[in-house]
Amino acid sequence: MSEQLHTQDLREKVVSAIKSVYDPEIPVDIYELGLIYEINIYPVNNVFVLMTLTSPACPSAEAIPGEVEQKLKEIEGINDVKVEVTFDPPYTQDMMSEAAKLELGFL
Repeated sequence: MSEQLHTQDLREKVVSAIKSVYDPEIPVDIYELGLIYEINIYPVNNVFVLMTLTSPACPSAEAIPGEVEQKLKEIEGINDVKVEVTFDPPYTQDMMSEAAKLELGFL
């Protein structure tokens, strides 16, 4: 049970760290934007994040996954971090949270 609790706690820290990363062109964090497709925490605290970017041509595209990786590596207890970028499925504004849509005036 404690293993499960630990993973849940770690997951919350991972989500928190991800929420501190912003797309430079949008005043909303990448988690609320819906750019994170998957977060997996494997035994020995290895974290895998599958994410996308708002556009494959996004000039800051290269920087965002690196920033995510950096922030996750700063979490105490994390062993290894792998951030993978995919464009399948392609990003759409429907993936944003209600809060992000509100913030950006889509609602």
